Amino acid sequence: MKIIPAVLAENLDDFIMRLRQAELFADYVQIDLMDGIFVPSLSFPRDKLNNIETSLSFEIHLMVKHPFAYMSRIFNPRLKKVIFHFESDVKHLDFIEQMKKRGLDVGMAVKPETEVEAFKEAAQNVHSLMFLTVDPCCYGSPFKPEVMEKIRKARQMFKEKILSADGGVSMENLNMFLEAGLDFVCVGSRIFLKGDPKENYRMFIKKLSEMEVSK
Repeated sequence: MKIIPAVLAENLDDFIMRLRQAELFADYVQIDLMDGIFVPSLSFPRDKLNNIETSLSFEIHLMVKHPFAYMSRIFNPRLKKVIFHFESDVKHLDFIEQMKKRGLDVGMAVKPETEVEAFKEAAQNVHSLMFLTVDPCCYGSPFKPEVMEKIRKARQMFKEKILSADGGVSMENLNMFLEAGLDFVCVGSRIFLKGDPKENYRMFIKKLSEMEVSK
């Protein structure tokens, strides 16, 4: 399992600050974008991503109602993957095919309340699945442990699919994600909001390495 730093910000100054912090310890991050409709929060203007120069490669997590509209204005050579929500207002296959034509990997995110049976057909067409283990909104939302059972079920159904989780990941519950068979977890607030982000990330990596050795 790998840990991906998740960069979420409502204003451009905070976004750039966290991106520069991540450059000191990571080579790949997830950038969360929010429209104020699909989720209550609104992130910095999306087209600002086009002018950002960074050593990081990144994926975008679109917490937005209309993914096509957002992606029509985002072009950055460091962008490798886009993750849209199953629950968003989009024709899944059309969006997936258009993003693939741009040379991007495509992942699909699902909210905590969405059952596996609802998205299992659409899941066949994406590179990866990401399970939100909090209600999507902002840094620090409460962890929803009941989602772990859905993740375990999905791992059995999609044995070859890349699976990840986003939200509420901590040093205390990291082992739950590892045991569920995930390939990645995205960590945001517990890296960026308190203390030194580089040291926080190092501690997550150390903890994960210790758990993997003892498996």
